[in-house]
Amino acid sequence: MTDTSIFTEIESSVRSYCRNWPVTFARSEGDSLITEDGEEYLDFFAGAGALNYGHNNPALIEPMIDYIRGSGVLHGLDMYTTAKRDFLTTFRDLILQPRDMDYKVMFPGPTGTNAVEAALKIVRKVSGHQHILSFTNAFHGMTLGSLSVTGNSMKRRGAGLPLTNSSKIPYDDYFSGAVDDFIWLERVLEDSGSGVDKPAAIIVETVQGEGGLNAARMEWLRALSDLCQTHGIYLIVDDVQAGCGRTGTFFSFEEAGIKPDIITLSKSISGSGLPMAIALISPELDQWEPGEHNGTFRGNNPAFVTATAALKKYWADDVFSKEVQQRGYELHGGLSRIAAKYDGTVRGRGLLTGIHFSDPEAAGKLAGACFQRHLMVETSGPDDEVLKVMPPLTISKDRLAEGIERIEAAAAEVLA
Repeated sequence: MTDTSIFTEIESSVRSYCRNWPVTFARSEGDSLITEDGEEYLDFFAGAGALNYGHNNPALIEPMIDYIRGSGVLHGLDMYTTAKRDFLTTFRDLILQPRDMDYKVMFPGPTGTNAVEAALKIVRKVSGHQHILSFTNAFHGMTLGSLSVTGNSMKRRGAGLPLTNSSKIPYDDYFSGAVDDFIWLERVLEDSGSGVDKPAAIIVETVQGEGGLNAARMEWLRALSDLCQTHGIYLIVDDVQAGCGRTGTFFSFEEAGIKPDIITLSKSISGSGLPMAIALISPELDQWEPGEHNGTFRGNNPAFVTATAALKKYWADDVFSKEVQQRGYELHGGLSRIAAKYDGTVRGRGLLTGIHFSDPEAAGKLAGACFQRHLMVETSGPDDEVLKVMPPLTISKDRLAEGIERIEAAAAEVLA
């Protein structure tokens, strides 16, 4: 029996994932986590999206090991290093240029919320406006600026003080089609007597991962982009979880054909689970003074090494993207079969997909039963009413089918 007493004795009560998965993991490989007792768990959580290419992927880990053994620079602030040069060159050549994207790359710190904070800060600086608009059920991070544009009430309460200078507007289909999506916003922006100040920016997730896997339609995203351009409002796309291939294309908004002013990336940008985040900023917005926004850990060179390896391995052509899209179709089909039996509906896109249940307790019960079958899935949504399924993008057809079968068996046990 694994000993977890030290965690209870010493670690803060804020710990969460371990409460639902009360085992001690010792090793990981590919789509599997292995406990210290040798029990294997199929991982459909993927580090909350930080492990899109699986655990300890040799194609990414071996270059990092070679780099460290060669006394490569580990900590470099924002100094020039060979690792950073290789990443920037590869990112430009394989991601930006093929998509006709012109952005400055900013390294704001090691996490997604660092990238969001930087985005909010620069749009306010350049525009001269303080207000930011975000959406119902949005999640953008746990620092104060990111929390101010987050919708989840429990996470917002943790701030301990008022979260100001932002307002929430309805996400796609919030009113189930009963109200035109942007009718209120269009009206108040055009009316000088509305009393509503023009915002500096609107920040949006194309798929609300923590908010319940709400996926925006492409036409809605295009309408949002058009509205921002018409009224001179900057558009920020938070692609921290839905980006890096999770929806089938490298950026989650590619199908919509929009060009955000800022894009935030983290989680799987390093490819290996190492902390790394970037903010892609349109050149006209890149008006920072040197050192005006900084941080000690914005130069994680081992993460640059694994990020470069991931781009070269998986994004040099469209083969991997098509494979991910195919796995996404298979996941959607399998979950649709389960949802039809238990009063659920499938939500999300690509390999960021799950089941929304009308019974708010169903997803939690199902996730627990899946863990008993050595399958790791989590829940999301304001009431944890959505079973969230997020396997590695590199998962095989057979292993994906195996995981779906475990969900189906668990549902037959606890939801029938």
